Amino acid sequence: MALAGGMVAPIEVKVVRTHPDAALPVRGSEYAAGWDIRAVERTVVEFRSSTMVPTGLKVAIPVGYEGQIRARSSLGRKGLILPHSIGTIDADYRGELFVLMTWIGEGSSYTIEKGERIAQMVIAPIPPSEFTEVDLESLGDTERGEGGFGSTGRF
Repeated sequence: MALAGGMVAPIEVKVVRTHPDAALPVRGSEYAAGWDIRAVERTVVEFRSSTMVPTGLKVAIPVGYEGQIRARSSLGRKGLILPHSIGTIDADYRGELFVLMTWIGEGSSYTIEKGERIAQMVIAPIPPSEFTEVDLESLGDTERGEGGFGSTGRF
């Protein structure tokens, strides 16, 4: 729903703290796309291993949307990454939010401190979609064709 000035009406995302020290998601600036998610406890991520970092939060993403869990660029710069790139929180998931993280930086491990911002959540619309099986010619031709994995150039 559009508001005056092209702004969009907020979408209500219900959230429950399952831990007394859990922090509600907050935006770092007025126009930030993502809401910062914090670790609810100190967690050590060993080199080249993936660790589920608890947040102490449960959410109810509205039907027609998804919650995208994305890496914070400041942690990625250090070597702490999300191994699956973007995690999806479906509208029907009601469990605790965990952020899957992998340490690929210098040293044998990275310690995430309690309260540290570890990821950001973006709420994104998911349009209703249907898959229709067709024959190959019905897909149509494009200039790119079957080129993938870097076929569109380096820059």
